[in-house]
Amino acid sequence: MIRVCTEYLLPGMILAKKIPGVDGGTFLESGVQLGEKQIDLLKEFGPIAVFVRLPVEMDIETETVRQAERHVRNFFMYVDPDHEAFRELFSIAVTRTAQALRGDWEMPCESALRAKNVEHLSDVFIKDVGTAEQLVRHEVGLASFPDIYFKIREVLDNPKSSARDIAEVVNTDVGFSAKLLKLVNSPFFGFTATIDSVARAVSLVGVQEISTLALGISTINYFKNIPPELMDMRTFWRHSLRCAVFAKLIATTLHFPSERHFTAGLLHDVGRLIIFKNMAYASVEALLLARADMIPQVEAETTILEYNHADVGDLLLAEWGFPPALKDLIANHHAPEHAASRKEAVVIQLADIMANVAEISAGGLYALPGMTQDDWRLLGLDQQHLSRLMDLHDAHFEEITAALL
Repeated sequence: MIRVCTEYLLPGMILAKKIPGVDGGTFLESGVQLGEKQIDLLKEFGPIAVFVRLPVEMDIETETVRQAERHVRNFFMYVDPDHEAFRELFSIAVTRTAQALRGDWEMPCESALRAKNVEHLSDVFIKDVGTAEQLVRHEVGLASFPDIYFKIREVLDNPKSSARDIAEVVNTDVGFSAKLLKLVNSPFFGFTATIDSVARAVSLVGVQEISTLALGISTINYFKNIPPELMDMRTFWRHSLRCAVFAKLIATTLHFPSERHFTAGLLHDVGRLIIFKNMAYASVEALLLARADMIPQVEAETTILEYNHADVGDLLLAEWGFPPALKDLIANHHAPEHAASRKEAVVIQLADIMANVAEISAGGLYALPGMTQDDWRLLGLDQQHLSRLMDLHDAHFEEITAALL
């Protein structure tokens, strides 16, 4: 017996559980072999999914893969089907989704992507009046960025400062220093011996690298009080951490500064939080458009708001005084051709795409953003790299999540 979304039903499947009707009646009895007529009725009036048994001529493994392919195809509607990287990512997503279906995961049906009521939400700004600049000015006027990062920067800007001086600043915030030590002690960062002090972390990881990681941790702390009715922050940060893990893995492969790319991946969607805080209703409008038309969230934001989270992130990080190289990666991860270092921005773009692929088999709801053939070739990776990156992500993602969330 397997659960099948009604839109994926095939003639010949046998209903394994009775479908109740109105007023205590029966819509369809258990044991009915489904034909076109019954399937059409279920699609129009029945539940979104039913439990069926397969006739002898249908193989359960083949059916599982078929369902996985149908489901995954929804997420690849926006991208070039002839793009070699996306062909490989499609195969990876199908394999992961079929594996999840063999377990106890209940695949969301297409009707789960439909709009929900958002009338309870209200916006600080009217959609056609609240520009990206206004949102950012409003945000920075309400609260300042955690000052521990600026204290670190002050030490860094002093040519007489030492690693010990930075360690002393970090140690003034117990929660911050604990997260930092958990992060650098994770197997993902690859140090063989335990790093038992911030001073040791600074000496091993590097002064600039610790400063960059400090930005990521500080930003998580800054947004910790967003109400759950606006956004599921754990889901948001899990996606961001997936992107961070992929970004560090890709950057390491290409010999780029991996901590900078880790932090850029972690903060790539930070502008989305500002939009949600100030434009909750319009933000959900954009999400519903993305789900209804199966287009990337960034495209839906631009359609609804005439700007997107990358635009807002760029302005916000400028106000907070983030390093230009880091800000540039975050601002251009959907448009790497505008970045000062196009290849490095493509690293974050690919990391974001792979984070979305990883989420398809875990209940993801949004279509993949695209990537040009030129940008893919710029990285110099082959298709086999994508599978290896996914395996490494799976090996380290939960440990990084435990360290920071």
